[in-house]
Amino acid sequence: METKESEKSKSSGVSNGGPRIVLEDDDEILKPTDLSEMLAEGTKESHDRAENCQFVKDFLRGRIKKELFKRGTAALYFVYSAMEEEIEKNQDHPLIAPIYFPTELHRREALARDLEYFYGDDWESQISLSAGTKPYVDRIHEVGAQDPVLLVAHSYTRYMGDLSGGQILKKVAQRALKLPSTGEGLNFYQFEGIHSHKGFKQLYRSRMNELEMDSEMKQRIVDESNRAFGFNMMVFTELEEIGKTVKEEVQDAGFGHSHAEIMEGGDINKCPYYAAKMAAGGNPTYLCQFAMMLLKHPPCQVALAAWVAVLAGFTAWYLF
Repeated sequence: METKESEKSKSSGVSNGGPRIVLEDDDEILKPTDLSEMLAEGTKESHDRAENCQFVKDFLRGRIKKELFKRGTAALYFVYSAMEEEIEKNQDHPLIAPIYFPTELHRREALARDLEYFYGDDWESQISLSAGTKPYVDRIHEVGAQDPVLLVAHSYTRYMGDLSGGQILKKVAQRALKLPSTGEGLNFYQFEGIHSHKGFKQLYRSRMNELEMDSEMKQRIVDESNRAFGFNMMVFTELEEIGKTVKEEVQDAGFGHSHAEIMEGGDINKCPYYAAKMAAGGNPTYLCQFAMMLLKHPPCQVALAAWVAVLAGFTAWYLF
């Protein structure tokens, strides 16, 4: 996909400190050897493992303890501080410069605002680098000093995830923790310099695919990205263990039983919202499942009994 500075093409919503960067209307044609495709394919298993660890599954269900959310925000602050420090040092590197978007992507300052919201003005004295986060931070500093090209892997893993799944987590956290609708405590998820997440991700992948590197280097970046997923899982595991000792009620949105409570068993097929959606789509299995769920509720049982009585009366009138 070609990019050019023109106001006539479809905008990605990125200014990057100069004339507005835009994307052509034509769809991008990707090849299996493109770095973005190699990363997507080569990190599938790591991505699935990260999504299915208990901490993330609980988060997605809305089962979030505020203390863990605060600690997770602190962990991210240390990770992004390290990553953005190394990116800044290497911003002129020929394989870093094309994906250098500090205004659009950098998260350190946003995380600092979130920590100030949760901990107060003296937040810096209240947080520290945890044992589960330290190996991640150390690795970022190591590659920044010794092999800067691998920063591409860390940048891709974090920022592209923030622009995708991170937006789902933002909504879950806002509801479950009853955070202000004005965004306090969630600045990390708000990319004010990007007007189109989809457009920016296309631009970012395009820039990565244009980086001049051989297949061996691309594979090294894929391997480092898998390593980054592993570091993230170490952070999740640490938070999960801390969560076992934190006594705090799970918060819901205040509208009856939350979706998280309904989904406590973890099987999406048992979720009435999911069944209703599938039933509306004409799936016969979920039509039956949705009907059975309705029959378990007393108000639906009364309505069904009344409907059967009317039908029986009509049938009797018709036959006699």
